[in-house]
Amino acid sequence: MKNEENLQEENPQEEEILEEVDEEVSKDEAAETEAETEVETEKKKDKKDIQIEELTDKYKRLLAEFDNYKKRTEKEKAGLYEMGKKEVLEKLLPVIDNFERGFDTVKPEQVEDGFVVGMDKTYKQMVNLFEGLGVVKIEALNKEFDPNFHNAVMHEEDPEKEANIIVDEFQKGYMYKDTVLRHSMVKVVN
Repeated sequence: MKNEENLQEENPQEEEILEEVDEEVSKDEAAETEAETEVETEKKKDKKDIQIEELTDKYKRLLAEFDNYKKRTEKEKAGLYEMGKKEVLEKLLPVIDNFERGFDTVKPEQVEDGFVVGMDKTYKQMVNLFEGLGVVKIEALNKEFDPNFHNAVMHEEDPEKEANIIVDEFQKGYMYKDTVLRHSMVKVVN
């Protein structure tokens, strides 16, 4: 035992060095476990962050998709409304035509007749209604023939008149906004 005591007394520096080394090893081990813990928490955070990013991306995409859906359905509704409106107007055009045909049969002495006056007021009301909705007549007589607006059902040879000029209109044409409701049925000079 004396030998051991002597060794311990002889090497106090070694003992201090060993203690320092033990302390450093303990610190390194603690740092390693701390680093491992940090890496594990970072992995957990990364998984959570990734999941949050994925969910946020899904949410944004769904929101954009829903917004596009709303715009598309509103546009479709407006289109359907306009199409329905156009169909109703097309079906009312023969009523206007019949009023005009009725006025063509009225004799001059019947103009003041109550029935004719009532027909005239109803006709004017219909015409005003059409104009208010954006329906306008297509001008045809003495105009140049345009297949976009006119439907030529007859041709006439007349050397005194210019070619492609409309000389007679059998049925009036109408436009609704920028579209043709009905083409004018006309007679054209060749």
